[in-house]
Amino acid sequence: MVMLEKILEGIQVFEFKRGEKVCVQGEEGDAFFVVQQGSLSVSIKKGKLSFSKQVATLGPGDCFGEMALLRQAPRNATVECSTLSRIFVLPALHFQTVLRQNPEFSAQINDLSAARQFELDYRYG
Repeated sequence: MVMLEKILEGIQVFEFKRGEKVCVQGEEGDAFFVVQQGSLSVSIKKGKLSFSKQVATLGPGDCFGEMALLRQAPRNATVECSTLSRIFVLPALHFQTVLRQNPEFSAQINDLSAARQFELDYRYG
């Protein structure tokens, strides 16, 4: 219960319109996101002259944004709303605090990030 309270004190809910970008490839990672409602498209672009390629679709319960925060690196994908979407947003500072205070959550997020990086490297790389 204490961990949930820690998470909730830093979380905000935002509504995004269809076509609106939640995060853009190459930008600094400043938050962790959990989809409450809606459908979102994840796309990557390999090189300046290439076209974006959709690599995933996200929906309620899915999360994203952890890779940039864990690696302190630019976002490696663009996430755009396919429908009107409501998204929980946890700013980076609160995300790092939650990771430090909850080893189980930290392990799950690190495993998710590693799996996503593997897929990016070997399936789309």
